[in-house]
This record gives sequence, C-alpha cells and structure tokens, in this order.
Amino acid sequence: MEFVKEFVTFLHEKEIIKFGDFTLASGKSSSYYVDLRLVPSYPREFRMMVKYLENQITEDVGLDNFESIVSVPTGGLVIASALAIETVKPLIYVRSKPKDYGTSKSVEGKIHDGMKVVMIDDVATTGGSVVNAIKSLTEVNVTVKDAYVIVDRMEGADEALTEQGVKMHSMLNILQITEILYEQKMIDVNILDKVKKQISK
Repeated sequence: MEFVKEFVTFLHEKEIIKFGDFTLASGKSSSYYVDLRLVPSYPREFRMMVKYLENQITEDVGLDNFESIVSVPTGGLVIASALAIETVKPLIYVRSKPKDYGTSKSVEGKIHDGMKVVMIDDVATTGGSVVNAIKSLTEVNVTVKDAYVIVDRMEGADEALTEQGVKMHSMLNILQITEILYEQKMIDVNILDKVKKQISK
C-alpha cells in the first residue's frame, strides 16, 4: 500500500493526473485527466510501477500460466514492452485497424493456436479498445482471461470485459486516487465530490 500512496502523490505532483474540465477522446467531458504516457519520462517511478504490476500478475495469475503479454498501441504498449523485458515474456500487440499493406495483419508478433496471453493497457474507461483487441485475438484463437490496467476510470470497462469472459484487474482506480489525494490534503472536497458524481453517472 505504501507504494500506491507514493505513486498517487507522484502522479499528482508531476501533473500526470489533473483536475478541471476536460474533453476525452470519446467526446465525453470529464472532471479530471490522466496522462500515463508521461510516466516513462520518470524512469525510477516507471520501473517501480512495472515491478508492482509484475508482482500483481505473479500473485493473481502466475507467470507460468500464460505465454505472452499483449497490448494495444500506444499508451499500454510502452508499459507492456517494459513488463515483457522484466518477465522475459514474448510481446504481441493488436492494431486498432489492420494495416492496408504488407501482410494486413491486426495482431503483430508470434502467435499460435490456443495461445494464452495477459492483456495490458494504461487507462480503462469504457473498455472499448481492449474489447476490440480481445475480439481480434479470439478470431486468431488466442485466449485472454485477464487484463491489467494501471488506472480504472470506473466508467464501465470492468463490465464490458466481464461480458467477454475477461477479468479486469487495476493497479489503481480513480476513487482510490482521489481519496488518497484528499486524505493528504492535496485536493479539496469539491474535487472529490465531482469525481464521485462522475463515477456514479
């Protein structure tokens, strides 16, 4: 738990999480914004985050119970690449749409029938990009049972993945983050309430 508190403080201090009024890629408005693409610019914290994720996967799934790590470009892929190096596991990734030249594949990397993989992404909102990736993997007979994200925005991703038969694990969720920041007097009660209201919509 100590690392989680430290990491949340770091996210806030480096403005990786910001509070205010933001428009997300989906067009939805949000009272906060999380940009985990900034984390690799801080190698010490980035490595600690990857190690924490590795420990979580080892405990939940076991490193011997899957063959490869899979991700979706771009945010999750940077994390998955570092994790693949730490765990000495092969890495594959799923394009959002197949390239229209060469082999026209949507799944990149060495795969085989019945392969078991663990999915990694940075932030989960509705889970759309991960669900699409899972469908592409299913088409080539690659099995995903577990997906890991660093931050769960708690806006439906969990349910969307459950429908695909995939269990979603998160290192942090937005409620945890805001409660830790509020306890440490880094944000005020208005911000906490706004986030809670956004989750309950």
